[in-house]
Amino acid sequence: MADLSQISRSEAPLVLSGAPEGFDSLITADLARGEGLSVFVARDFARMNAVIEALKFFAPSLEILSFPAWDCLPYDRMSPTPGIIAQRMYALSRLAEYKFTPPAAPVLLLTTAAAMMQKVPPLSVIREGRLSLRPGQTIDIRDLEAYFLKHGYNRVSTVSEKGEFAVRGGLLDVFSPSHEEPVRLDFFGDTLESIRSFDTETQRSLKQITGLDFTAVSEVRMDEASISRFRQHYLETFGAAGDDPLYAALSSGIRRQGIEHLLPLFYDGLDSVFEYLPPKTLLMLDALAENAFAERAASVQDAYELRAEASKEKGGSAYRALPPARLYLDDVHWKAALTGQRVRRFEPFQREGADALDLGGRPGRNFGQERLLDSTNLFTAVTDHAKTLAKQGKRVLFASWTDGSSDRLGVMLADHGLTTLRLATDWADAQSFGVAGTKVKPIQRAVLPLDHGFETESLAVISETDILGDRLARPRKRRRAQNFLAEASALSPGDLVVHIEHGIGRYDGLKTLDVAGAPHDCLDLQYANDAKLYLPVENIDLLTRYGADSDSAQLDRLGSASWQARKARAKERLREMADGLIQLAAARAMKQGQTIDPPAGLYDEFCAQFPYEETDDQLNAIADVLEDLGKGQPMDRLICGDVGFGKTEVALRAAFVVAMSGQQVAIVCPTTLLARQHFKTFTQRFQGWPIRVRQLSRLVSRKDADETREGLKKGEIEVVIGTHALLSDQVKFSDLGLVIVDEEQHFGVKHKEKLKTFRADVHMLALSATPIPRTLQMALSGIRDMSIIATPPVDRIAVRTYVLPYDPVALREALLREKYRGGQVYYVVPRVSDLPDVADFLRTQVPEVKFVIGHGQLAPTALEDVMTAFYEGQYDVLLSTTIVESGLDVPTANTLIVHRADMFGLAQLYQIRGRVGRSKTRAYAYLTTPQHKTLSVASEKRLKVLQSLDNLGAGFQLASHDLDIRGGGNLLGHEQSGHIREIGVELYQQMLEDAVAELRERSADSLTDARSWSPQINAGAAVMIPESYIPDLNIRLSLYRRVSEAEKLADREALASELIDRFGPIPEEAEQLLKVVGIKGLCRESNVAKLDVGPKGAVVTFRNDSFNNPMGLIRHIQSRPNDWKLRPDQKLLVKGEWPDAAGRLVAAERIMKDLARLAAEG
Repeated sequence: MADLSQISRSEAPLVLSGAPEGFDSLITADLARGEGLSVFVARDFARMNAVIEALKFFAPSLEILSFPAWDCLPYDRMSPTPGIIAQRMYALSRLAEYKFTPPAAPVLLLTTAAAMMQKVPPLSVIREGRLSLRPGQTIDIRDLEAYFLKHGYNRVSTVSEKGEFAVRGGLLDVFSPSHEEPVRLDFFGDTLESIRSFDTETQRSLKQITGLDFTAVSEVRMDEASISRFRQHYLETFGAAGDDPLYAALSSGIRRQGIEHLLPLFYDGLDSVFEYLPPKTLLMLDALAENAFAERAASVQDAYELRAEASKEKGGSAYRALPPARLYLDDVHWKAALTGQRVRRFEPFQREGADALDLGGRPGRNFGQERLLDSTNLFTAVTDHAKTLAKQGKRVLFASWTDGSSDRLGVMLADHGLTTLRLATDWADAQSFGVAGTKVKPIQRAVLPLDHGFETESLAVISETDILGDRLARPRKRRRAQNFLAEASALSPGDLVVHIEHGIGRYDGLKTLDVAGAPHDCLDLQYANDAKLYLPVENIDLLTRYGADSDSAQLDRLGSASWQARKARAKERLREMADGLIQLAAARAMKQGQTIDPPAGLYDEFCAQFPYEETDDQLNAIADVLEDLGKGQPMDRLICGDVGFGKTEVALRAAFVVAMSGQQVAIVCPTTLLARQHFKTFTQRFQGWPIRVRQLSRLVSRKDADETREGLKKGEIEVVIGTHALLSDQVKFSDLGLVIVDEEQHFGVKHKEKLKTFRADVHMLALSATPIPRTLQMALSGIRDMSIIATPPVDRIAVRTYVLPYDPVALREALLREKYRGGQVYYVVPRVSDLPDVADFLRTQVPEVKFVIGHGQLAPTALEDVMTAFYEGQYDVLLSTTIVESGLDVPTANTLIVHRADMFGLAQLYQIRGRVGRSKTRAYAYLTTPQHKTLSVASEKRLKVLQSLDNLGAGFQLASHDLDIRGGGNLLGHEQSGHIREIGVELYQQMLEDAVAELRERSADSLTDARSWSPQINAGAAVMIPESYIPDLNIRLSLYRRVSEAEKLADREALASELIDRFGPIPEEAEQLLKVVGIKGLCRESNVAKLDVGPKGAVVTFRNDSFNNPMGLIRHIQSRPNDWKLRPDQKLLVKGEWPDAAGRLVAAERIMKDLARLAAEG
């Protein structure tokens, strides 16, 4: 192999041939260690990430700066993702530093061809944009605010994403893109007292930080000088602005989507990344990097020409595109820039030539042939191959993606004769292991994510992918599943609420009233006949939200009996319903089935063939299912996971375990297409195992279907996949063990009733992304078990959703964007009758795309042909009805257009949207609404919810919104949701849970009654969270709700420390609120309905005039005759001198502690 110093020193460009992927990372690491700053240009983003992962093994201590390209298309209407821009700006600010002072330790800049081609803000601007903060520094918080706004940070009320900041009094929260966690800056006057990092989910501080540096998070600076430059350059380039909305917004300093594509107008000239590099920097080009540059240049030119043409047409788009030369380097400039550096080009294969050096690497062996046979031959072949290589004196490494998969691989190789494989932590560790001077080196394992292995004179790397086949996912940072049911229930004025005593009212906002001479926050509730009710904030727990269908609800009259009657009626019905559910659950709990355990060893080998890294939630769901199967009682579990989050794998493993135990598995899907897709997946995964998989649906010939039925009856077929034809009486099983229902929300009551007949003694597993409200409700009330998979798979990007009035130009752009990106589009319409209009639009407006029409009224075979053709990429657009919503998986389809989105249900839209964005590219969903028509309130609400659920894994949140918008219906069958309408969804939910819990306990006293009162406390103290402390009303309301529930001391202490942490020292009024809630908890324990405390004494009113320990109370009164007295009306009087509010609260607490102690003794 050539000498490294020779490779590094040469001024002339060199080609380093014989460097397959993986080996080139090792060479890069060795070369980078000998330089100050060096650069590696990968061909694309995925390859750049692969090199980063490989370098973690080869050179863990090497500092890597990553500089990705924008993740949107050239001349796009969208901006790049904030995280990407932030990474770019951080890298540029570091490069600006190294241009003049070399780094102290070696630094490698990892970037892509597309990123190097793009021009960036001038070096001088980037150098100005840095800000360093240390505790003790003096800086005006207003200047800091101005800095963040100017450099692209987004102002919000609560910080959760990178590039956001929030100001609350003397606290400033900010999430700097260059850090893993956001920080909280605590000021005292103009002095920065402390910097603490905090957790975005809990908003609680984590640790002190000694100092940090901020960089801009946008390439566009928004100060007055920039804006005036923009206006001047705009007019010079395009002439008069006309009605360009972008120009108007930017002139007034508002950032809009897509302004990055006008970057040159904000500066007097842009630089290229090459101008940030010191002269003669070592620059390594990935194999095919220059081809990637040429392709990118062509697509930029193409996009520019399309934009230019579109703007010339009559009524064309208002988009104004700058010539490519102003935003990108052209071929001439690219070649000129390369001549100023020491260029090294990697080539995987040998090359002859004066400028070529052969490094001696070759691609490793792929075990594809052996894989097609069965698992024993495969691992035997691998171990034999590894031993042969070791005998030749090569150091053999088995490279896996993660620690877990490396362990699994180790176990399987040990079964086939390669025992005690040591795990090498990094490259230096791997090299130092073994006895020096001996020829045969020990074989080792390593966590080194490579797609394919390679061999050199002294080293052989066998990758897990070579052995087990394609590994599609990158390993990932563990992400915690987000806390799920987020405050979907925030109240906004105008919402209907249910007061447990007075019924349905309308919430009109927070009012501060003067109660006994002190300010007190109350919720203003409106009832029928303009009656008002003010509810003190500490009693907010008496309110529940009514739910969605509020147009038809009647407000109750205060003091009328009809509400109590309705509540009692609903309670009675709920009790009956709960009773039926409990009996169903009990019947299943009594049934003894056989316990099914996974077959040892074989199960691990089956799992190892899963080509992804399992997410935490997925592992939990799998563990839940295996535990259920091992219990010996029939399982009834709902797996709720977002579209494409890996529910199928859970089903595969369950099916494997049951089928290997000798029982049969039936998988029921709502559509033939989905059945076909599952059939394909199951057949692939069960290849080489003694399990026969067949399908039953209308796509199967009569002869095959008869054979399958016969085989099921005789027990010759273990796994059958089909549509609801499987539920018909003609299908008989010899020993059915497990029924898996996919996309559970598509089955009607009748099919569910049929499934229920299986249910008592067969294991049931339902999979759904958006369970119908009824299913969700059963799971929430504890009748069915539920596992939630909320963690998105690696590299998944949320789908960008736009709700817009029908706009042919925008749709044409969307269709062409996807076509030129090499992808496909779903165009979904609500009715078959809408198809001709849309087809006409596609024909005339977008003749460049090829489209095909599919809907459920086609003959089965014709529909199958359409879907197959689209799946194989013969068409760019599939124009169809909602048949696509059920589970079709076309990884290249990444744009979705929905015609008349207002006609679809929420879950339907969500499911359809889940058809795109299943690969690593950004997907777009356009929901179009009629042009000149206002939408109904409910459909507008649906679309709003969908647009706001941009985060991944929102399916479950959505189902709970849907339960709210539609109500849950009767859980036992046909009777639907009348009584939800009568009492509101949250109260209904609470009462149902209570009814189930009561019947479980078989106790007579009702939990709902215990919940339906809340003690009142009047002490003339200010009880509120002042607006000056927390200005944001929604945060204040959700805190009121949390405070009112924190009746236990520990909960209150935790809440108080969170308040201090998030918002600064607690003001007196809020302290008193916490105290009042504590007293309220004691009142509840002692059955006290009302407590009035004045300057001269206190009056205690017992609920229903009863106390748990009357004798104890009498004895206590007798022991304190001067100040405790029981009045004839059963109220307790306690005398005392408490002139100020704080003293009154202390006294109230003391009195209530005494009473609570007495009640507990009773």
